[in-house]
Amino acid sequence: MVRVRLFAALRELAGASEVEAEGRSAGDVIDVLSSRYGERFTQIAAVGTVVVNGERASRSTPVAAGDEVALLPPVSGGACKRNSPD
Repeated sequence: MVRVRLFAALRELAGASEVEAEGRSAGDVIDVLSSRYGERFTQIAAVGTVVVNGERASRSTPVAAGDEVALLPPVSGGACKRNSPD
């Protein structure tokens, strides 16, 4: 089993910040979780970032039992206010 850490909307959809799944690649793990948690999870995971054992990864990155996969949805930021000396 691979330990999967979920953040933001993915965590909300799964109802947990950490789950387990099986797969031979990060993509396999994402596919298992997508079938478990539904279409919205699939859509968000498809445009997010995958991290395997602390390193940015792709769907084709191999995983093995005991590895950690983190799924981070895309982040949108706001405007940064700067103090201007007027």
